[in-house]
Amino acid sequence: MSLSLFFAFEFQPMKYLFYLNKYFVQYKWHLIIGTLLVFGQNYFRILQPRMVRHALDLVVENISLYRMYAGFDAQAKLYASLAGILLFFGITVLVLALIMGVFMYFMRQTIIVMSRLIEYDLRNEIFVHYENLDLAFYKKNNTGDLMARITEDVGKVRMYLGPAIMYAINLVGLFAMVIYAMLSVSRELTLYALLPLPFLSISIYYVSNLINKKSEAIQKQLSVLNSAAQEVYSGIRVIKSYVQEGPMGRFFAGESESYKGKTMELARVQALFHPLMLLLIGMSTIITIYVGGIQVIKGNITPGNIAEFVIYVNMLTWPVTAIGWVASIVQQAAASQKRINEFLETEPAIKDEKNTISVEQFDGKISFQNVRFTYPDTGIEALRNISFELKPGQKMAIIGRTGSGKTTIADLLVRLYDVSGGKVLLDGQDIKTYSLASLRQRMGYVPQDGFLFSDTVETNLSFGTTGIERDKIIEFSKYAAVYQEIMGLSKGFDTIVGERGVTLSGGQKQRISIARALVKEPDIIILDDCLSAVDATTEQTILGYLNTALSDKTAIIITHRIYALLQFDKIIVLEDGQIIEAGTHEELVTRKGFYFDMLEKQKSEVREIKA
Repeated sequence: MSLSLFFAFEFQPMKYLFYLNKYFVQYKWHLIIGTLLVFGQNYFRILQPRMVRHALDLVVENISLYRMYAGFDAQAKLYASLAGILLFFGITVLVLALIMGVFMYFMRQTIIVMSRLIEYDLRNEIFVHYENLDLAFYKKNNTGDLMARITEDVGKVRMYLGPAIMYAINLVGLFAMVIYAMLSVSRELTLYALLPLPFLSISIYYVSNLINKKSEAIQKQLSVLNSAAQEVYSGIRVIKSYVQEGPMGRFFAGESESYKGKTMELARVQALFHPLMLLLIGMSTIITIYVGGIQVIKGNITPGNIAEFVIYVNMLTWPVTAIGWVASIVQQAAASQKRINEFLETEPAIKDEKNTISVEQFDGKISFQNVRFTYPDTGIEALRNISFELKPGQKMAIIGRTGSGKTTIADLLVRLYDVSGGKVLLDGQDIKTYSLASLRQRMGYVPQDGFLFSDTVETNLSFGTTGIERDKIIEFSKYAAVYQEIMGLSKGFDTIVGERGVTLSGGQKQRISIARALVKEPDIIILDDCLSAVDATTEQTILGYLNTALSDKTAIIITHRIYALLQFDKIIVLEDGQIIEAGTHEELVTRKGFYFDMLEKQKSEVREIKA
């Protein structure tokens, strides 16, 4: 029997599973020992039909002799002798079955354990790769799809690594041993007994293709379901406030119906395998008895050989039946691994260049030289010929309307994106010459949407900083004017803030995000419109700290507002990705341009509020 009877799949889907070969090399001893145990198990299984053959032949050969001694005492002695020999054969079969069971136990302990270890490694590899991918990747791919690939897809791959591999090895080993044993008895009877199996191979070839296509469609639809559910859970406040529970429920039900339809189609295809296998095995058994009977009449084989062949054929029932099951697993795993490979083969656009350097501290000199940037996912040109310079310890404000490119400057400075043209220099060197880890470690960046993890307040404050003491955390929480509110929580700094900080107000989340950046004691701090949700008194407290304790730190504040309490060494005004004004507060007021109009508008709004 050739391997094509089992691996009757197209090469195209199987090639995606070749990625896993490195794990087979890593856990080669698990695989080698497991394979040896499979062959050992099958060896003792093959011996059992031989015992049955010897026992049956013994009975057939002595039955006429037993009848000849009818009425004599020798008949009882012959009966007792035959019974003792048959008991010996029976016990031998039981012992062989027990030994086979021991081999089977350790076989599963090696191959199935190997699959769990590879599953662990593969899931970690995917997670680490996700972390290394750039921001553009996450804008192009939704969270539900990312989750589906690291959970459901990895689970399907594990089924290939464990049960499918184990049964495939068992199938090959058992086929080889059974066919050898059958050929050693009768080549002609072996040929007839295995006659239906080529039809099995052809059936698997066609049905496997259907399984692969339908499995891939199911996994894609599952990603859609995950994405829809994740968005609903994340945006539950909006859904409830707009009374959209019904429409969202109907939308999810529609996607679920599509998923159900695809899984039912796969189930119908898979349902073809089991009855087909039983039919073919039944045909083999009938052919074996018929042809074997003719061979016995001719004197070529013994009646025990027929029983032996029938056991051999039925011994192949589960492995042959399992071909369909294993084929389904392999095809589903190939479809899942294809989806996993798509992301694993995605190279991060932002990564360390060759010969990057790590630094313990930056002086804080920042220079943008004719910087241009176009977002890779949308093609929108966000910045055009941006040039400015900040000396160590200077403070700069970036002001402009929404969509003017303010946040993009911050993203380029921490290398969430790389420039499309021009250069960003830090301490006189291209920012790409520094390792990403050291660059970001020495910067404190507070983005617009201050993200908090579902953990304690203290863990969120110390995120990215190791070995920091509680006293230090308390000190910086006071600088961010959030200490008193933290202490007002049920467990203070040990309070769980909930997913994305859902238990906190917008202002509290902003200030905790500011404190988290300050805890790092960075050389450069970037605040991206992070005071929009705080009141005037709190704002004064935070800006007062920025004026004093961070006087020697380079700081960039991105804002829609003008802070009179904070002295800026430089202010740049952006419009449509270009600098339309630049200078100090006094210089910009004197020019009476965009900055002056914005300042006057802000003053009038304050007067209206006071009135």
